[in-house]
Amino acid sequence: MKKIGLLGGMTWGSTIEYYRLLNEGTRKRLGGRHSCKILMDSVDFSELHELISKDDWTSVGTKLAQAALNTEAGGADMLLIGANTMHRVADTVQGALEIPVLHISDAIANKAKELKVSKLGLLGTAFTMEQDFISKPLSEKHDLEIITPASDVRAIIHDSIFNEFAVGKFLDSTREKYINIIKELEANGAEAIILGCTEIGLLIKASDCNIPLIDTVQAHVDAALDAAIV
Repeated sequence: MKKIGLLGGMTWGSTIEYYRLLNEGTRKRLGGRHSCKILMDSVDFSELHELISKDDWTSVGTKLAQAALNTEAGGADMLLIGANTMHRVADTVQGALEIPVLHISDAIANKAKELKVSKLGLLGTAFTMEQDFISKPLSEKHDLEIITPASDVRAIIHDSIFNEFAVGKFLDSTREKYINIIKELEANGAEAIILGCTEIGLLIKASDCNIPLIDTVQAHVDAALDAAIV
């Protein structure tokens, strides 16, 4: 098994899910007492959040590139950036490395192909929903149509991610809001919903909805294990 580099801490709650799913997936595929070969550099999300609030994505890219280099130096064969929003600087990180960054959009596209869907609703931070670092590769590389909620709803989602999920709050009232948002996207033609923030999967489960969900943590993990287990 190849060694998977993981940039964690964005947030650490979803990083726990990455670690758990990588190990559970390895045991399922290889059996016995096998566990996943992981080398993680876990960053301080507060420092990144401060930079993001200043729109200083250059410094965000520099910090994550350095963390990625730490995993490469430690022997990682590939890298996962354990956050959708931080793929805003995926090209910067890849530019610093010799090993490949497994982009989360490719992992999402793999799941869409499995589900045989082509029109996807996208939930995530305002950066993820309104900028094109996730939606552009999905549409141009994978021929998928991406729709997002209205601007006022996007603001609600963004606020819940940074002011609730990022500090470990997962409220029933917020879950109800998300369920209604997902129903609206379904009414607008979405065939599946991308949980395009790694914390949303900690709030919303498949049993909450009548439409297929693409949990980006699980999708990313599956893509990594496909690449790592040879």
